[in-house]
Amino acid sequence: MRTQKTQEKAGFGSKIGFILAAAGSAVGLGNIWRFPYLAAKYGGGIFLLVYLILAVTFGFALMLTEITIGRRTGKSVMGAYTAMDKRFRPLGWLAGAIPVIIMPYYCVIGGWVLKYLVVFLTGSGKAAADNSSFFSNFIGHSWSPLLFFAIFLLITGSVVMLGVQKGVEKVSKILMPLLLVLIVGIAIYTMTLPGAIQGLEYYIKPDLSAFSIKTVVAAMGQLFYSMSLAMGIMITYGSYMRKEDHIENSVRQIEVFDTVVAFLAGMIIVPAVFVFSGGDSSALNAGPSLMFITLPNVFSDMLGGQIVGTVFFLLVSLAALTSSISLMETVVSMLEERFHLKRIPACCTATGCAFLIGLLSVFGYSIWSDFTIFGKQMLDFFDFVSNNLMMPIVALMTCILVGYVVKTTYIESEIEKNERFRSKGLYRIMIRYVCPACMLIIFFSSLFMSF
Repeated sequence: MRTQKTQEKAGFGSKIGFILAAAGSAVGLGNIWRFPYLAAKYGGGIFLLVYLILAVTFGFALMLTEITIGRRTGKSVMGAYTAMDKRFRPLGWLAGAIPVIIMPYYCVIGGWVLKYLVVFLTGSGKAAADNSSFFSNFIGHSWSPLLFFAIFLLITGSVVMLGVQKGVEKVSKILMPLLLVLIVGIAIYTMTLPGAIQGLEYYIKPDLSAFSIKTVVAAMGQLFYSMSLAMGIMITYGSYMRKEDHIENSVRQIEVFDTVVAFLAGMIIVPAVFVFSGGDSSALNAGPSLMFITLPNVFSDMLGGQIVGTVFFLLVSLAALTSSISLMETVVSMLEERFHLKRIPACCTATGCAFLIGLLSVFGYSIWSDFTIFGKQMLDFFDFVSNNLMMPIVALMTCILVGYVVKTTYIESEIEKNERFRSKGLYRIMIRYVCPACMLIIFFSSLFMSF
């Protein structure tokens, strides 16, 4: 039975507001430091081609499903699965736990980015780059990372506290165009560097010899994580979507925005690192070492690097902020629905809990560094549990629920209320057969790589 949204339910005021907010969630740290590394590692243009094919098939089907579930049920991620089938109530709880786990450590990393933005803003970028231990000394300090984590978390909470339209939507309309302008500007500047064209060629030229099943698995995993799938975010934002807006077109536009930003990030990072490392592709390491060690060194050797570094870390700060806003909004939505809290108490509760949980990640590199789980620091452990275990399981069970329990007509009927579902045939094949297989591949490959 169809569950109607209550009149009190908050919502986006415009289609563009929804698209930019959802795109802001998808555009995050993973796009900027992980996508370029994977593209460079797995054959450049071949990886890009595989990624694009997966984006318009695999990624499209999953994102369309989550947004449609949100709009049809009008509920938070916890309530949405129950509304679809009461037997899947535990899936709602599992999906709801994911943003609760991710948001604290994501804000810790956001605090690291803020620190580097301040470093470059104050003209200390070169000094930080010249000190090879700067990053490890920073995260190994007890109070400095805590301060920047708290600042980043408070900024996130302040935006969410303003509400869906005045906070999330309004800020997304400002930050996302600004982010696009910044990334295009830096990409153009990077292309003017001596030797950058060779780096660009290395990035986009297809290397057929590098193609393998690993290329497909890497592209699949990157797409799944970078599009904010199985985190409850798209279901939450879908519940705020206006009934008159077209779901299929909106999903396509979100995908385009997310992919363009990821591609442009590669145009900045790969050529710049390639040039200043003398063509050493091993310098393109994924994770914190690329963002907080390699790139500052690149900027310090670059003409105008202080300015470029400042703009770059401003760009990364905006990307991190739009994603953290979506994570907190998802948690707040659950608190409002489950405990009937008003927005401000819900935001204060979410912020306070995130701060307490985040302390484990903050101090996991300093005073609690001796405490590990399976040999992992707390931040890495939280990342492993949420990304490698919980998210693939949630996505797989969502495919089973939609493909075989409530049937794909549950999704199709909502989409076709005000538009023709042009990709219906493709969608049925993807959600029933291809997506479940992809999620199993992602799950087991993640486990294999982790251990």
